[in-house]
Amino acid sequence: MKKTIMVADDSPIIRKLIAFSLSIKGYEIISVSDGMEALETLPKENIDLIITDLNMPNVDGFELIQAVRSNDGLKLTPIIVLSNLSETDDIEKALQFGADSYLIKPFEQKAIINEVSKYLN
Repeated sequence: MKKTIMVADDSPIIRKLIAFSLSIKGYEIISVSDGMEALETLPKENIDLIITDLNMPNVDGFELIQAVRSNDGLKLTPIIVLSNLSETDDIEKALQFGADSYLIKPFEQKAIINEVSKYLN
């Protein structure tokens, strides 16, 4: 059975790049444009892993991480942050909120594939 990954990013180009990289590796991809859409979609789908940006409209990545971690049905879902925020404070904050790992944009497709495979094997 295919593993399903949610990609939450307000950039359509980033969503397409990630979806392409991971779908050729056999993952099912659900793309959403912000944290609000992610929170609306999560209860309706069986998501195995979340990749999220931090800077998004409506509900940002920090709020999304907090919401997932406070939900009993979702709290164990791995979360990978993919953001252009590269300051140590932002990275530490995301990890403190409950992100499992943090990748900085721009990214190499291989880095995303490797990071996902740590959690979905």
